Amino acid sequence: MNTVDQLAVRLDVAATSCTAIAQLGADTGLDVPTAYRVQQAVVAHRVSRGERLVGLKLGLTSRAKMAQMGVDDVIWGQLTDAMRIPDGGTVSLADHIHPKAEPEVAFLVEGGDITAVAPAIEVIDSRYVDFRFTLPEVVADNTSASGFVLGAWQPMPYGIDNLGVLLEVDGQAVQIGSTAAILGDPRRALLDAVRLAGANSVHLVDGSVLLAGAATAAVALRVGSHVRVTVEKLGRASLRVGS
Repeated sequence: MNTVDQLAVRLDVAATSCTAIAQLGADTGLDVPTAYRVQQAVVAHRVSRGERLVGLKLGLTSRAKMAQMGVDDVIWGQLTDAMRIPDGGTVSLADHIHPKAEPEVAFLVEGGDITAVAPAIEVIDSRYVDFRFTLPEVVADNTSASGFVLGAWQPMPYGIDNLGVLLEVDGQAVQIGSTAAILGDPRRALLDAVRLAGANSVHLVDGSVLLAGAATAAVALRVGSHVRVTVEKLGRASLRVGS
């Protein structure tokens, strides 16, 4: 196997065995373009097991996160049907390493345009020890994609650039933010997704889901917790955490 395939296998085994691995390290020569090739190979493993691609997600969509990682552009990853968690459904900690949840806005894409919007929760789960990684490492790890919950789809309201976002755990507010944290306006996610993923021959087909990015910091999941996201004008999405 070449280096791309070797790294993809390491990440795939980590995900399927729910066992964190050491960071890939600089000695692998991993840069961002190569990391996207590793990501493609990681996703190909999932597809070979019967999963189906259903959309894309963006990461590093806030200026603060970009500055933290020393970049000036977002990153993207891929979603499969196996990552979908029903609204109000349960996510099992046994199927993850150290999962976290973050509030998002999701778009339904048809004909290259946004046709509906929904509140969403993304479950992220880095395959690396201590949830630590460099930019190429997180790209290779499919930007920590692990699961997502979609609230009810609805027509796009007028203006979603500054809607209040509330993340609750067991009825207690743990994060409060605004959709303005997502690229200044979450609708900009579509152009970025088309531009960046398209450069790697990955496209949003009709019916694709696009997760626009996190509106607040993520929170760690704990057994027995009830996580709920409320986005002003868009409604709610929730999940429960099982053992």
